[in-house]
Amino acid sequence: MKFSLMYEMQIAGPTRATERQMFHDCVEQVVLAEAVGFDGIWEVEHHGLYEYSHSSAPEVFLSFVAAKTKRIRLGHGITLTPHRYNHPIRIAERIATLDILSEGRVNWGSGKSSSAVEKFAFENRVNELHEQWLEALRMIPKMWSEEVFEWKGRFFKIPPTQVVPKPVQQPHPPVFAACSKPESAKAVGALGCGALNFALGTDDFLKQKVGDYREAVAGAQPEGFQANNHFACTPPTLVLTDDRKACRYGFRGARFFAESMARYYLGSERPIGRLNVPRDFLEEDDLDAAMAFRTAPGSQCNAVIGDPAAAKELVQRFVDVGVDELICVMQMGTVPHELVMESIRTFGEQVIPEFG
Repeated sequence: MKFSLMYEMQIAGPTRATERQMFHDCVEQVVLAEAVGFDGIWEVEHHGLYEYSHSSAPEVFLSFVAAKTKRIRLGHGITLTPHRYNHPIRIAERIATLDILSEGRVNWGSGKSSSAVEKFAFENRVNELHEQWLEALRMIPKMWSEEVFEWKGRFFKIPPTQVVPKPVQQPHPPVFAACSKPESAKAVGALGCGALNFALGTDDFLKQKVGDYREAVAGAQPEGFQANNHFACTPPTLVLTDDRKACRYGFRGARFFAESMARYYLGSERPIGRLNVPRDFLEEDDLDAAMAFRTAPGSQCNAVIGDPAAAKELVQRFVDVGVDELICVMQMGTVPHELVMESIRTFGEQVIPEFG
């Protein structure tokens, strides 16, 4: 099992001052994560998702982090790949440059976003997004491997061009794709991509999803890139020595994360301003019930929240269903930076060694 951190750059009630501080806090968190044994970080790309995600330039953040670290892997999770967001040539150039400067530490994830905010802000033709994404996904690894790249497709017609620089990793950085819907794991596997999966559902549900993915990726014959058999999940995570405190802050953070995401992704509205989502702690009785349900029969395999003992039990569930990597979402909008730092250290020192 590998362990990483996911960064949405969440912030509840941002001001310019708190937004600035949040970015510097995230850098500090990553430096600590490397020191205590985490394998990687993953940074999203989103635009206009106020409070939920202020990560609109992941290539800048990851480059800044690369200069302050030596070992930890740097993941784009994901780059918005349809060409209204990013032209494929620009993606290939940026990823290769980061791979060079980090000495081959880049993981590249690709996706298209389903939020109405981003689709319409960039004037996309919504009915073409999936096909644009598939075409660009085939193109970019070829740009890394071919000395002279040429393409004649439905959306792109590129004359012979020398796309430089080339990445350090051979044949190219590992390729991943987002998969949040139950059927999308199989589709991502069939493409030959590693799976970046939201942690949702029971153990049996997730086990079936992993199994479907493994079966699909085993038969994949990707065009232009090397298949990547790797299934990752992104559970909200907070691990402190005080179990109740971890749950008090962790469940509040997970609820802010989930309900903020739902405001942007479940439906066609385009929220403006402060999100209408709960930010309070759970009532004590509700907190007791949530703590008791973490490992009860039928509970969801979707979070790692509690003290180290509880965390080990929850991580083991992901191990048992065949997950390769947990990408822990600790930086949640309502969780203070000092608790994220404590959680990173506690997880690194008391949980990761159990699964190394």
